[in-house]
Amino acid sequence: MSLGATVTVCHHMTRSVAMHSRAADAVFVAVGRPGLVTGDMIKPGAALIDIGINRVDGRTVGDADFASCAAVAGWLTPVPGGVGPVTVAILMKNAVLATRMQRAHYRAQYENTEV
Repeated sequence: MSLGATVTVCHHMTRSVAMHSRAADAVFVAVGRPGLVTGDMIKPGAALIDIGINRVDGRTVGDADFASCAAVAGWLTPVPGGVGPVTVAILMKNAVLATRMQRAHYRAQYENTEV
């Protein structure tokens, strides 16, 4: 936003979500409703980041209808395998950082303690 981007947040009370999503260069969807976003709701060439995870007939699918969105979007994250691995990688990175910080804290606090 500091670079002049306009950010629009839509929720369950937003009227005409398609109007907003068709105007966007990037659409992030995380609703928990399979197939909510379809190709006619996406601006041609836009990036679609599907964060939703749903189980349908034993399959894991996102909130976007992948087939119809893939025909329109310039970039589309798959479900599964899209943002999930990135989330796990960042979580693990933060866990390692927290462990190092905690170890350094306790080492400094107890290094002069005799046992």
